[in-house]
Amino acid sequence: MKLDQIERVSGMTRERFNEEYLKPKKPVVFTDLIDEWPAKSKWNWNYFIEKHGDVLVPVADASFSKAGKNYLSPCTTMKFGDYLKLIREKPVDLRIFLYNILKNIPELAKDIRPFTIMEGFLDDYPFMFFGGAGSYTKIHYDIDCSNVFLTQFLSRKRVLIFAPDQAKHLHHLPFTVSCEIDLIDPDENKYPSLKNLVGFETTLTHGETLFIPSQYWHHIEYTDAGFSLALRANNSMSLRAKGAYNIARTYVVDRGMNKLLGSRWASMKVAIAKANAQI
Repeated sequence: MKLDQIERVSGMTRERFNEEYLKPKKPVVFTDLIDEWPAKSKWNWNYFIEKHGDVLVPVADASFSKAGKNYLSPCTTMKFGDYLKLIREKPVDLRIFLYNILKNIPELAKDIRPFTIMEGFLDDYPFMFFGGAGSYTKIHYDIDCSNVFLTQFLSRKRVLIFAPDQAKHLHHLPFTVSCEIDLIDPDENKYPSLKNLVGFETTLTHGETLFIPSQYWHHIEYTDAGFSLALRANNSMSLRAKGAYNIARTYVVDRGMNKLLGSRWASMKVAIAKANAQI
């Protein structure tokens, strides 16, 4: 596996971003994109716990991506404050993801500002992600095919990114936007295709924003307990159509077959992914 460091930039203009990063679909880290946001100085552990600690939040564990009753679903709900205290105290495999602050804690939306770096931002879907040190999100691409602008707060987060043409090396599981390979402990003996894998890596710190191009695979590790905000943009009708198809395929076909066949369906997908990796 060969990984190049993602470039860091500041003072980026819309025109330059369009020509150098958006059109060629090249990941980049902005160091100053949220400098004017109140959230940059306001959002911290104590603020969330004191102001919004009683809000009930959906929490997922490792069973989210495994065949069974919790497949693609949260495993429980907790008070937001209790969850944040837990992940600060010790490593724990409990995460909050795709948490829409506009819908659930609308007061937080006052602390962010719309990005103007490109057109097509989906203003109704500001999603937050929380996790403890050592937890991670397995390799996937975003199901709606949006471009993602991921902003990190307080702590560090390691991100690996791969272009769509690397899917077979990652053992892409059919009918999903995820892969079999776990990049926390990549095994080149078990997965020889990893030797041909090329991509990018970076470690985000407080106030930095990573541009993840549409349909790019990404693996995310929480170096420390922390949280991030993802704003999404999609200015292409064809990509919106593909995103709608992905959602239907995953939540109708994949979840339906999981309920019907369980672990047998999971094994079938793994076998297809292995065969594709050998082509």
